[in-house]
Amino acid sequence: MRIDIMTLFTDMCETVLSESIIGRARKKGILEFHTHQIRDYTLNKQKQVDDYPYGGGQGMIMYAQPIADCFRAVCEQAGTRPHLIYMSPQGKTLTQERAKELAKMDNLCILCGHYEGVDERVLDALVDEQISIGDYVLTGGELPALVLADCISRMIPGVLSEDVCFEDESHYSGLLEYPQYTRPAVWEGREIPQVLLSGDHKRIELWRRRQSLYRTKQHRPDLLETAQLTKRDIGFLATFTEENNADPE
Repeated sequence: MRIDIMTLFTDMCETVLSESIIGRARKKGILEFHTHQIRDYTLNKQKQVDDYPYGGGQGMIMYAQPIADCFRAVCEQAGTRPHLIYMSPQGKTLTQERAKELAKMDNLCILCGHYEGVDERVLDALVDEQISIGDYVLTGGELPALVLADCISRMIPGVLSEDVCFEDESHYSGLLEYPQYTRPAVWEGREIPQVLLSGDHKRIELWRRRQSLYRTKQHRPDLLETAQLTKRDIGFLATFTEENNADPE
């Protein structure tokens, strides 16, 4: 997969994209990231990328021209027209389902806005979709773009050691993830659930499923409305108590 990021802060993006799991996958050639400095495509000597909004108001608006020319250069370099995403509080909130859909694409380009946003005309002319990472305001689109890139990248085959690493995680299946424990079995008087020491993989699997259902019901009950639930899941949720969740039969 190739992901291009159009930004005013390429160093910020490169630092994050070169670290940890994503950075290692990038070095191996599993992922291909390219950052593009929008300022390089300005036509004025001052390299100015913004101006006051028509009609008055606070803040500055990014010019359409350098963004458009930067995207045209991305298309030329990539040899195709990538799916262009603008990180915006007006976009649909990012979900795991949308991330899975985007991970199936070969080429994505992410536009990072700044100041009070970008000229609406470039959005109308070029942007395929707008995505938000939450109902709050940030100083720019770089952090949201990196969140999106990370979320998508870890579902690309070969990025993680095993696909099950992300398939078992919170939100991937529509439920929150079950609790995880490691050594020692007793820490400061707190023991891990005995079912995890049983060696009975079917019981462990059932316990984990019920824990996921319980956590989701407790913390994000809204997710249960769209989660894929079996009759067994529905029956468990209908009769749930702390006791029957603790050590499934």
